[in-house]
Amino acid sequence: MKPVKVGIIGCGNISSIYFKNAQKFGILDLIAAADLIPERVEAQAAEFNIPHVYYSGAELLENPEIELVVNLGTPEVHAEICLAALNAGKHVYVEKPLAIALEEGQAILNLAKAKGLLVGGAPDTFMGGGIQTCRKLIEDGLIGEPIGGTAFMVNHGHESWHPDPEFYYKVGGGPMFDMGPYYLTALVNLLGPIKRICGSTKISFPERTITSREKYGQKISVEVPTHVAGIFDFASGAVVSMITSFDVWGAELPRIEIYGTKGTLSVPDPNTFGGPVKVKLAGSDWQEIPLTHGYSENSRGVGIADMAYAIRTGRKYRANGDLTYHVLEAMHGVHEAASSGQYYNMLSTCDKPEPLNQDSVPFQEF
Repeated sequence: MKPVKVGIIGCGNISSIYFKNAQKFGILDLIAAADLIPERVEAQAAEFNIPHVYYSGAELLENPEIELVVNLGTPEVHAEICLAALNAGKHVYVEKPLAIALEEGQAILNLAKAKGLLVGGAPDTFMGGGIQTCRKLIEDGLIGEPIGGTAFMVNHGHESWHPDPEFYYKVGGGPMFDMGPYYLTALVNLLGPIKRICGSTKISFPERTITSREKYGQKISVEVPTHVAGIFDFASGAVVSMITSFDVWGAELPRIEIYGTKGTLSVPDPNTFGGPVKVKLAGSDWQEIPLTHGYSENSRGVGIADMAYAIRTGRKYRANGDLTYHVLEAMHGVHEAASSGQYYNMLSTCDKPEPLNQDSVPFQEF
């Protein structure tokens, strides 16, 4: 099958794993990279032998060879780059979230449909061996019918270690928009689409002090809720409680647990691809379950490869625009519910992604 020619826009921290892994999928031919900071794109091009180097996304989009653009820009320009790529006749895969505003996300989907192009987006961690194993265990009936779950992502934010932590406390940031895509995408993969949401939010620390080396001592004025608690009613009937927080100094909480009529499933960190996967059935102790699927190492890019096969064959792909938009709406929904004091009823829905097998997206050993 003819490889899909790919260009990456944005050569920041996350880009290296995409450059590395793209070379492990025969369906991908990574030929171009762009970044506004010359030394970034030049370094990546040199390390990964990328033939075409550009110093803006607009320049890259003028290359007629490129069929699929991987958008690794910062979240505030996700929509701008996606729309530009689509207008240039390119398919586009974007880092999380799909966009900041719902209107932007809908505009991306509408334009793609009008032009007959595909949109996909991160995270693709739900395609990893850990969560795919959990999906199989649920669908095999091991824990019975899922009735509910919990999800926790709590820490004390980015200012102690990140070189540029300001964004995480501005519009488009916060713990839900930063990490919520991993958790909500995993939950939709396991339980199906979300129907209704209630929530509460707060800003516990209105001002933050940066203690990482590069900007030590600088102050950050916090603009978005940094402690977000929600209850998500799924169309399947399952009810999941979820907390994302940048206000917690320490906790001993599970990442994700799914509660069924016959037992409990402990789901691994949804920001990773591997395990461990554990199960506790009625009357028995916890037991670890061997992974039933591949992609247990850092396999970022598997969603792009899956999308590339869809470009060539017309088949469905898993990390698709409907899924990424549904997750974007759910993140807005919990904040809207908190602001209004009322339930937020989801307007979008999506299909549960198809289970993954290695034959769907063959790869070299990770």
